Amino acid sequence: MRKLSLYCKSFRRDLLRAGCLADSIDRNNRDVLPFYMSVPEADLEMFRQHLAGTSAILLSDESIIAANPKHDIAQINTLPGGISQQIVKSEFWRLGHSECYVCLDSDSEFLREFGEEDFVAPDGSPYTVMTEGKELFEFCDRYSYPQVRKDVSRECAEAQEFFDRPGRQYIFAIPAVWSAEVWKTLDLEVLAPMGISFAELIVRFPYELRIYGEVMLKYRPLALWPCEPLFKIYYYESQYFFDQKRKIGDEDLRKNYLGVLRQSNWNLVHHGAPDKHLASRFVRSVKRCIRYLGV
Repeated sequence: MRKLSLYCKSFRRDLLRAGCLADSIDRNNRDVLPFYMSVPEADLEMFRQHLAGTSAILLSDESIIAANPKHDIAQINTLPGGISQQIVKSEFWRLGHSECYVCLDSDSEFLREFGEEDFVAPDGSPYTVMTEGKELFEFCDRYSYPQVRKDVSRECAEAQEFFDRPGRQYIFAIPAVWSAEVWKTLDLEVLAPMGISFAELIVRFPYELRIYGEVMLKYRPLALWPCEPLFKIYYYESQYFFDQKRKIGDEDLRKNYLGVLRQSNWNLVHHGAPDKHLASRFVRSVKRCIRYLGV
């Protein structure tokens, strides 16, 4: 089994973005890490045609769900997409392709060369991408969105109470580097005693990034190697335009980041769709931004 692989869960609405991600991986993948992408069975042929010529290894979401005998595929298919995708992403480890995997979103793009050492510490443990959210809070305070801070703090407190972990509040960002050992620990220490499946837990507590992070902090199945976000994440359109105004582009970003993530709920122009007025999307961006910080 390999130490590390790359993985992305996608679907037909993100076809163009997924293609850009795959191309950026092929340009920059120094260690030729395997790149897996899963999509619904119904979308497989579409992705096969679009990603022909790239290194992406396509899988069906259904094959990942079926790897856990406790899951009912028909029942999971009835869940909202925002919930079911978390189940698929978090269960990829069960296929046994690698000990750890970098979980990417379709709206990500690598900006410079990368290798295994960017994601895995010297002792073989994956880096855990975690922050206290100061960049997020600073932005929301500046633009008078106090509710975001309140919501994040409340959800952090709920997670810490659920896992009985005292101490500081942390948030966990995409791209995440996940270890099968941490997911196994969740199975043994939390799910088995509760008598529930991972899907049932996600329905109750739909924050897979936070679940992984809290299990890591609570049970420490591996050495904890914290790191800052690996990609520059534009949670809001206004952040992106602010950097554009200051003439901060990809050349500047690659000095500090492996890549960039332009949130797909506002990043329409980047892939050829018609633009909308900034104000009409700002509130929606604020509400959805915390998804990329694991809350």
